[in-house]
Amino acid sequence: MKIAYIGTYPPRECGIGTFTRNLLISMTNNHEPNVNSNEGFVVAMNDHDLTYDYPEEVKLTIGQEHQRDYIRAVKFINISGADICILEHEFGIFGGDNGIYILPLLHRLEIPLIVTLHTVVKAPSYNEKAILQEICKMANKIVVMSQKAIEFLISIYNVPEEKIVFIEHGVPDIQFSREQSKKEYRLENKKLLLTFGFVSRNKGIETVIKALPDIVEKYPETLYMILGKTHPNVLRYSGEEYRNYLRRLIKSLNLENHVFFLNEFIDQEELFKYLSASDIYITPYLNEAQVTSGTLSYAIGVGSAVISTPYWHAQELLANGRGRLFNFNDSEELSNILLELLDKPDVLEDIRKKAYSYGRKITWPKTGKEYLVLAEKTLKDKPEVIVKKETIIDPLVLPPFSLAHIKRLTDDTGIIQHAKFGIPNLKDGYCLDDNARALLLVLMTYRQKKYPLALELSYFYLSYIHYMQNKNGTFRNFLSFNRNFLDETGTEDSFGRAIWALGYLLANAPNDAYYQTGKFIFFDSSSNFEKLQSIRGIANTMVGISYYLKSNMSDELMNERLRNLAYKLINQYEKESSPDWKWFESLLAYDNGMLPLALLHAAEILNDDKITETALETMDFLTKVTLSEGYLSLIGNKNWYKKGGKRSVFAQQPLDALAMVLMFHQAFTLTKDKEYLNKLFTSFMWFLGENDLRINLYDFETCGCCDGLEEYGVNRNQGAESTLAYLISHLTVLQAFEELPIIT
Repeated sequence: MKIAYIGTYPPRECGIGTFTRNLLISMTNNHEPNVNSNEGFVVAMNDHDLTYDYPEEVKLTIGQEHQRDYIRAVKFINISGADICILEHEFGIFGGDNGIYILPLLHRLEIPLIVTLHTVVKAPSYNEKAILQEICKMANKIVVMSQKAIEFLISIYNVPEEKIVFIEHGVPDIQFSREQSKKEYRLENKKLLLTFGFVSRNKGIETVIKALPDIVEKYPETLYMILGKTHPNVLRYSGEEYRNYLRRLIKSLNLENHVFFLNEFIDQEELFKYLSASDIYITPYLNEAQVTSGTLSYAIGVGSAVISTPYWHAQELLANGRGRLFNFNDSEELSNILLELLDKPDVLEDIRKKAYSYGRKITWPKTGKEYLVLAEKTLKDKPEVIVKKETIIDPLVLPPFSLAHIKRLTDDTGIIQHAKFGIPNLKDGYCLDDNARALLLVLMTYRQKKYPLALELSYFYLSYIHYMQNKNGTFRNFLSFNRNFLDETGTEDSFGRAIWALGYLLANAPNDAYYQTGKFIFFDSSSNFEKLQSIRGIANTMVGISYYLKSNMSDELMNERLRNLAYKLINQYEKESSPDWKWFESLLAYDNGMLPLALLHAAEILNDDKITETALETMDFLTKVTLSEGYLSLIGNKNWYKKGGKRSVFAQQPLDALAMVLMFHQAFTLTKDKEYLNKLFTSFMWFLGENDLRINLYDFETCGCCDGLEEYGVNRNQGAESTLAYLISHLTVLQAFEELPIIT
């Protein structure tokens, strides 16, 4: 096998890096019985633009916050001849919000994937859970180092048990004599207590220091050594604040001669020598939330007598007499245990023997062999590596349809524009755009599902549209929470969206009262249709007129207005397009799919070849730009995509995904080409993780949709526009599925 490893790597000072190196060595130079020879290379993670003098096995590096590096790395892995990839996952070593930048790399990986999880959080944030779930979906096998981690993956993250493999943290096969090590460090006459690893507040070192006065009184030869540098992240943001606090505590307890800081990141050989020289090893961590501890594994591996707080990994590793536990922050209990063990050397020695005996079972050659067996079995099973997922519509992958968040955002005035996370933000009030979309959504919902709630909510949205209409037929857009108008006339975009919703109402009115009210507002506005100049305002209006005409085909005046608006778009297209730029403007901006969508609707009504040709040409151009990777990659609003320039990837908005879903659905309606339904479903899956960051925007807890994809990750606010875009898209997928049998 040729194995690609992704993780941190020495000389970067990081426990994951040490693990990655040991794993590579134990898998490529393994001398255990019945093990085949293998080769491997490393893709190493750099942090905060730092670079390192890596050894030759590191073939490529990734800058933590450099997104393009992740794509460059996966392309390298895919052409490297590697048979399988092993990812070392820990929150904090990958870029973006909660390490989200690793997801696009994993999605593009064309070989089987094994993931080692160094942390599994019991109470994850929304993003932590979503990202880890996505990683586990893409992994063929998931390795964890404690039974507690298995429990969490199954019960919290819904990972199939058959995917999870338990392999203990490896321990270097290094042995030193206690006597010789003590002599080398001039500790022959000391009772050495040791804690090692990166220093930070969660390590609880003060608990040990507070326990020392009673120990020192009886055993004045006691020395407590704190071995390790301050954690780089702590140093970056807090400096040596914690270490200085410990120094003050030591001084206040008159322990200056009994506590020693060795502020170094030492190599494994020297570390094991210090472990061998120690009488007791202590891990006084402050809380239980740690499923893996490399330092604890090392101490067991060398046969140390270990005393620890009962964090999850310690409970498992120190069971059956391999160590002793004391309560978190309990210096008195720790002091009592220390005195007991120092008073009873035979008990201390028994703990060491049990620890050493267990440690011989988890040396790196044995752990490496377990990984090799797992990798070989994974390849032997010939897993199907799906790079581009099947796009035939599958309603089973959709979350349950719910109006819960829409109801939460709605009051007796209308729908609130924005939200802070899933909570309505009353400060921003209401807008016509969202109330028009909300009316469209609930009418679609009532038509397809007959939900009483949809009909109940529709009153508020229709009355809002009516309230915002001016005497000349135009509309105001914004209304404050205390119902004060915030503008005189809204944008042409908001005007068009209102007409779209009203046109749909006239074609799908649930009763006559709705129809008559909608008709009144629609025709009061109609004198403004041909005054429109904004191409998106025109497009939205065209969609509304098209819906109206489906049930009123004999309205010649409205047919002519639709044709005139369509040719406004076509004239704009002919003015701006070129052989390599088939578009209406010199840039791709927002809500792009609405422009071909409008022409596709007009083509269905007017049966005009030029309208149809322009609609299909522009749709094909937009498709090539946004679906070239097999998933929807929307134009980002940071700098858009200017003709002759480079496209922005972020930020991506749900409204643009909705336009793509509707565009492909109307293309299918017009042509009956099944491939457009595939593209429709691909576009919809943008909401559910088939996107540039490989992350869900739909929130299963709130039933809302997040506001977009940013460079750093997901914008977790769940305003009306985003959730309406998702739900309208959801209903369109369901409608398309019902239409699918017609062409099979």
